[in-house]
Amino acid sequence: MTYCVGIKLNAGLVFLSDSRTNAGVDHISTFRKMIVYEQAGDRFMVLLTAGNLSIAQSVREVLQSEELNDPDGGAPITIWNARSMFDAARVLGQAVRHVYHRDAQALQHAGVEFNVSMIFGGQVRGEAMRLFSVYSAGNFIEATSETPYFQIGESKYGKPVLDRLLSPETPLQEATKCALVSMDSTMKSNLSVGPPLDLVVYEADTFRSERLVCIDMANPYYRMINSSWGEKLREAFDSLEDPVWDDPGQANSINVECRRGKPLKKITRVDEKLI
Repeated sequence: MTYCVGIKLNAGLVFLSDSRTNAGVDHISTFRKMIVYEQAGDRFMVLLTAGNLSIAQSVREVLQSEELNDPDGGAPITIWNARSMFDAARVLGQAVRHVYHRDAQALQHAGVEFNVSMIFGGQVRGEAMRLFSVYSAGNFIEATSETPYFQIGESKYGKPVLDRLLSPETPLQEATKCALVSMDSTMKSNLSVGPPLDLVVYEADTFRSERLVCIDMANPYYRMINSSWGEKLREAFDSLEDPVWDDPGQANSINVECRRGKPLKKITRVDEKLI
């Protein structure tokens, strides 16, 4: 399995992915889930993939040469000449459908589901940054100010911290920290997600990024995140009051009457046997 997260902020974009693949306990390997497409000064795009590895790799290869017909009669649209991120996402969706029409039937006969999901984001000169979540059918949705991030793969463990801390106004450095905490929480709870990690941080309107890094468990910042997050959670947990059962006047009383009444309770009476 895998875990990838893409975050869209006013200040830029953050992308983070693990690199573990799991086809059973005896088949655990390392494969990159991230690829960066950069044309300095014109466009910067990042693709994250999850799901069946062979399908994801096929989509990435097809994407390099896939073309869409221009409705205005111009040159075919590719990710390298698309005038918008929306058109680039359409090219990616068509690449997914290309692989589906080519391989899905054979995969089905082998008992393999056509399963792939992707996060695709970046910026093309002349428009704002955009972030998309792409599905197995090639369709996609776009991130909004209300939902400034997407996750694919084992998303549930790392979601709470993103929901609580992220907003479009979050600075890039804080969002990077948040993404790493989200990944650490996921790796703590799921052995199918693992290092090394690939991280890209993109600043808006630069159309390039030097903030690309591969993070292993020896990375000093990640080691600090890994040790400190658990300690801070324990401190926060210990600072919360324990529930009180016998004093409804207390702020931490848990036995205050609920508007819905009390839970249903069935009692079975056992008659005493006379001896």
